[in-house]
Amino acid sequence: MNKPTKTYPLKAYYNKRFIEAGCDEAGRGCLAGPVFAAAVILPENFHSSTLNDSKKLSEKQRYNLREVIEGSALAWGVAMVTNEEIDEINILNASIRAMHLAIDKLIIKPDMLLIDGNRFKQYKNIEHICIIKGDAKYLSIAAASILAKTYRDDFMQQAHKNYPVYNWDKNKAYPTREHRMAIEKYGISKLHRKSFRLTDSQLKIKF
Repeated sequence: MNKPTKTYPLKAYYNKRFIEAGCDEAGRGCLAGPVFAAAVILPENFHSSTLNDSKKLSEKQRYNLREVIEGSALAWGVAMVTNEEIDEINILNASIRAMHLAIDKLIIKPDMLLIDGNRFKQYKNIEHICIIKGDAKYLSIAAASILAKTYRDDFMQQAHKNYPVYNWDKNKAYPTREHRMAIEKYGISKLHRKSFRLTDSQLKIKF
């Protein structure tokens, strides 16, 4: 019998000497809608037994944590880049731009940026470090992942009211089979990313 994997609490900081902002994005792999990003500066004494990578939490946990983060953070910002701009500059550049815009909204200037992932472009004169799976390692990045995810989900819930055939209230525009089948049947909306492969050739194969 396999032993259960031991989990460790997320780290509060990368370098205690700096004011650090964690940054993350949400919606990079979706077929429609904007990409969202968030930046969060947490207080030194911040503690949460449930804060983790947003993908590992339930929807209810994410929204409960959003209230905690927004109420406790020294500063936070959320921004988005539209699907039109994603098509124009590509999703990687759009994700980085969304993070830059979120950092712009911080009322406190950080000394260091902790970026989830392995790609980023210098933001002004602020030092940064890219951390693969950083949202499962550092509290501030996990907090940013919660804000980015929940604000994007809010956007897609509203968009669902105008485009119910795609079931965005359930799939949030991720490339699920039902989403691709809806595109095959109804075509694309003005929120779809035209630079993405929106349909799956496998759906056309008849068995």
